[in-house]
Amino acid sequence: MGITSFYFLCFFAGMLIIYYILPKRLQWAFLLLCSIVYYLITDSAVLILYPIFSVAVCYIGIRVISSTENESKKKAALIAVIAVNIGILVILKYVNFGINSINGIAKFMGHNGNVFKRFKFLAPLGVSFYTFSLLGYVVDVYYGIAGVQMNPLKLALYGMYFPAVISGPILKYRECGEQFFEPHRFDYNKVTKGMQRMLWGFFKKLVIAERLDVIVDTVYGKYSSYPGVYIWIATFFYAFQLYTDFSGCMDIVLGMSESLGLTLPENFKTPFFAKSISEYWRRWHITLGVWMKDYVFYPILRSGFFTRLNKSWKKKFGKKRGKQFTTFVAMFILWFSVGIWHGGAWKYVIGSGLLHWFYIVMEELLESPCARAMEKLHINAESKIINGIRIIRTFFLVCIGDLFFRSKNVPSAIAMLKLAVTTWNPHILWNGAILELGLNIYELAIVILSLLILLIVSLQQQKGSVRDMVAARPLPLRWSIWYALLFAVILFGCYGPEYSAAEFIYQGF
Repeated sequence: MGITSFYFLCFFAGMLIIYYILPKRLQWAFLLLCSIVYYLITDSAVLILYPIFSVAVCYIGIRVISSTENESKKKAALIAVIAVNIGILVILKYVNFGINSINGIAKFMGHNGNVFKRFKFLAPLGVSFYTFSLLGYVVDVYYGIAGVQMNPLKLALYGMYFPAVISGPILKYRECGEQFFEPHRFDYNKVTKGMQRMLWGFFKKLVIAERLDVIVDTVYGKYSSYPGVYIWIATFFYAFQLYTDFSGCMDIVLGMSESLGLTLPENFKTPFFAKSISEYWRRWHITLGVWMKDYVFYPILRSGFFTRLNKSWKKKFGKKRGKQFTTFVAMFILWFSVGIWHGGAWKYVIGSGLLHWFYIVMEELLESPCARAMEKLHINAESKIINGIRIIRTFFLVCIGDLFFRSKNVPSAIAMLKLAVTTWNPHILWNGAILELGLNIYELAIVILSLLILLIVSLQQQKGSVRDMVAARPLPLRWSIWYALLFAVILFGCYGPEYSAAEFIYQGF
């Protein structure tokens, strides 16, 4: 049952009504029941055993950790919980990554490329999201920065809350866990604002992302026939498709939760206005970045090996450079982890991981020389023009990573980059060739107009909440805005009896 389907909307509407009719003490139990039902009707029913098992392992782990003062037992319990959950994640998502890598190396060396056969596993919905949310909670309990949830069913709701496992966000129990079990009275403003946000999410997904997918799929599906500017157009469009798809899902999920009286963490903050790759990742998939820093990057830097490495390199390269080089090595592990989280293939490791590590390393190494150069040339480093150039540069670098992310594999990505830079065909921008990529002139006009609306809203978001700005307008104007958006989705959304909206891109993670 896709989140954009009519059946899902009926499911949510019925759930919302019953949720507020029920006695407040039963609301959390009802949400757990709805989450279980959603799993059962969306995935193969047997796959629900995976999240249930993960919840059970984490519950046993936190009970052991909280019931003993023996540090060795606490650490053993924590390691066991991490090993079991990461082990399941590796088996479901990354065994074939290792097999493919070994087979690829063997083939490159002239041997049989089928050293090992691939396995076929069915992964449950949102396995990466619920695994990270649960593991983060267990680690927080171990360090005493989160309370212990003694009710296993309440822990199950936190781990299996179905809107969050669709495409995130990754939750932190200490920030939002307890609100799942609190009573929530019907609040007209919260319900309507939540539905307004859901509507904006549907607009981004159904009106923009689904149309952009047509052009992207055409070019990437047969890139040898579409060299040069075709590839750049498709790649730029894919960046917007990925953003409207993923952030559209977040708007729907956060809007649903707001209607239920729940506040989940934001996952996006106008990322295409970032002036550097570091800033981009503070604005894009925010909860993943925070999770990786808290539970991967900082523990690595605090480890004994990196502490010794830092001391050694400070003596060898100086205090500043030694610390910087140590951080770069830890960042390599961090970005490899970010890349492989997105999927068991080298295109993800490079496109969403190591390429961004390289960008950030170069940004840090070149920051001082560039600042000195601009000072000598009497250039205002914070002028609107310079910041505009930084935004364009960052977007372009992100698009290169997206090209790897979207391509079939790494060789295909490299071949596409070669075709993109060796073929000069700007005439396709005005000779009508773009209209042969799957969208007619009317569909293309809808896309361009919708992207302009997205840009205007994003600019307003830089100043504050757009919903609050609309709410401050006179009644006729604000309802005209929301009805216009509703009819835009109804009239221009890609849906219908024979149409099934493509899976949200991040749902597979």
